[in-house]
Amino acid sequence: MLIRLQVKPNSKKSGVEFSNQAGESGGSLVVRVKASPVEGKANKEVIERLAEFFDIPKSAIEIVGGLTSKNKKVAIPDAAAMKFTTATKA
Repeated sequence: MLIRLQVKPNSKKSGVEFSNQAGESGGSLVVRVKASPVEGKANKEVIERLAEFFDIPKSAIEIVGGLTSKNKKVAIPDAAAMKFTTATKA
């Protein structure tokens, strides 16, 4: 399943949260990472945070769009996506 997310690099705290507010996030996941968006460090931490959030291996997550953008498309296994779709309906 493809999910859209927004990355907030250089954050004080790392974590994943769901934002259902209209605006820049527009009802998507927001991933806060401490790493700077330099040399792929933030992307690597995004994958680590998503793996923890969905409780899946890092190797099961792939950034398929937006490698150099704050707005990304990420592929995750369908079974793990159930957590995301359940959260969006709440």
